[in-house]
Amino acid sequence: MYFAALLARTEDGWEASDTELDDVETLSDLADLAREAAADGADDTVLVLVEQEDAWFGVVRVDGEEDPRVFVSNAAVAARSSYGAMLTDELLGHDQDDEEDDLDTLDLDGTEDGYEDETAEAAEPAQAAGADGAADVLDGPDADDPPSDGAVPAGPLGESAILADLGVSERRLLALDGDALVTIADALGAAEVLEAVR
Repeated sequence: MYFAALLARTEDGWEASDTELDDVETLSDLADLAREAAADGADDTVLVLVEQEDAWFGVVRVDGEEDPRVFVSNAAVAARSSYGAMLTDELLGHDQDDEEDDLDTLDLDGTEDGYEDETAEAAEPAQAAGADGAADVLDGPDADDPPSDGAVPAGPLGESAILADLGVSERRLLALDGDALVTIADALGAAEVLEAVR
């Protein structure tokens, strides 16, 4: 089961509202939903908090008309669910057509049985290319950089400093587990308003 909520920053603090993701198919849809929740104008910061049964959580941050910023706590686990796959595909730069094909095979409330096999198949061309020459030899990527071969990494993916200016440091965000959204909301001073919509 999913839980998703919007936290919109206002002059008086944070306002929370629960949200349904049934009509959300892309990150752009999610960003539009967040902008609609902005209480005082288009430049407000809005956070979309998503979690699936403590298996993974995601944060999407929308600041006005800027491109949304995304963090996913465990990309490999999130990619096995429909909304998690939407976020990880965006971060990994997967083709939209491929994304739609993948979503067709995913259970909205669970995972797809053949996921591991598909991941292995996707990794084979990258391994073969690396064996043929030095073109795929990489310098060590930054922590926030997605793998260049498009493979879904086990662990965090996206902008780990997404909430640093709001009181949740990069280190703290990476260490969160379990009731992560509660911890985030508490650090933001929004625990009560989030609890009201849970």
